[in-house]
Amino acid sequence: MTTENNAQFYHQSVLPQEIIDSLNIINNGHYLDATLGAGGHTELILKQGENVKITAIDQDINAINFAQEKLKNYQDKISFFQGNFADFKPFNTLFDGIIADLGVSSPQLDNPERGFSFRLEGDLDMRMNQSQSLSAKDIVNHWQEKQLADLIFLYGEERLSRRIARMIIQKRPFYTTTALADAIASCVPSKYRYGKIHPATRTFQALRIKVNEELNSLEKFLQIAPTWLKPEARIAIISFHSLEDRIVKNQFRSHPLLKIVTKKPIIPSIEEQKVNPRARSAKLRIAYREAT
Repeated sequence: MTTENNAQFYHQSVLPQEIIDSLNIINNGHYLDATLGAGGHTELILKQGENVKITAIDQDINAINFAQEKLKNYQDKISFFQGNFADFKPFNTLFDGIIADLGVSSPQLDNPERGFSFRLEGDLDMRMNQSQSLSAKDIVNHWQEKQLADLIFLYGEERLSRRIARMIIQKRPFYTTTALADAIASCVPSKYRYGKIHPATRTFQALRIKVNEELNSLEKFLQIAPTWLKPEARIAIISFHSLEDRIVKNQFRSHPLLKIVTKKPIIPSIEEQKVNPRARSAKLRIAYREAT
């Protein structure tokens, strides 16, 4: 990748020390980073012990390309897999620990071309894996009003979902992020328009989750990932909104192989939130596989 692209892909890892502490990293251990991103957590794990190996997964080929360059000094210790973590098959490998840092990375949010941000004008895309066909533009411009309203309500937890869906039907087609965000802002009450969060936040969240099938993939991943752990090995998941966190909590509780380590989620310190404001909604939950 070019220097410019490398700069664009800079990402500050969330809860870095907490992730390291959660895994009980051992020498010669083999760990799975199910959401590689810019490679921050992977690099931290590799530095913690001798002959540590990582299998790293990401849907975004740009993330993998960047991480391969960033971590070139560890190239013989990392295996990369491009795809959805729910589709990964470890081929009879058991891991000494698994991590996943869910949601959108800063490089994806900050690149207008990816279409994740309502603050930056770009194509209404939102695909983490850009080889897939469905984009946010397809949903916004072709779904029926009830489908849109249900999506925005269920995945965005947006109480004005029907109003927003009606406006989308009336004013579409939409091709850019800012056009959709401005239209959403124009159709909500003024006190809602100038609240703590942008009025398009929840709708964009809902679209992104659906485009990437994030919740379905997370449920599938959490059903199978514990079977990839060695006895006593840990799985640590960072989520960023209540829908994800609820799935993680419930799957950890109900999975027959797992015991919960964190009765309540670990959250970033005040100091970390000041340095990295995007960390403020992060929640880390940890469980381990029981010895048989």
